[in-house]
Amino acid sequence: QVQLVESGGGLVQAGGSLRLSCAASGRTFSSYSMNWFRQVPGKEREFVAAISWNGRITDYADSVKGRFTISRDDAKNTAFLQMNSLKPEDTAVYLCAAKSRGVPISAPYDAWGQGTQVTVSS
Repeated sequence: QVQLVESGGGLVQAGGSLRLSCAASGRTFSSYSMNWFRQVPGKEREFVAAISWNGRITDYADSVKGRFTISRDDAKNTAFLQMNSLKPEDTAVYLCAAKSRGVPISAPYDAWGQGTQVTVSS
């Protein structure tokens, strides 16, 4: 079972950038797709970005396309979310999640991190 730990959150002014990291334990990191979500208190968890197990396919929420970039470094067992041109509405707790290669899209995620707070001031 993979375990995930996010880092890199913080307070930034609108228009600024942050790079989030999601470090995974275990030796099978390369067999998981990696995904970023965000959550604001009182609202549903929102999909942000995903990258396939082999890094060839990425997907983004419309709200972050062109501003955020997801990547992975399998040698470091780490996924990243580069966030540029941040807006106050990007303020949320950002969580990463792993899903095993080959399972249905509807399958639950295998692991979630604890989240890292991102706050964007206007």
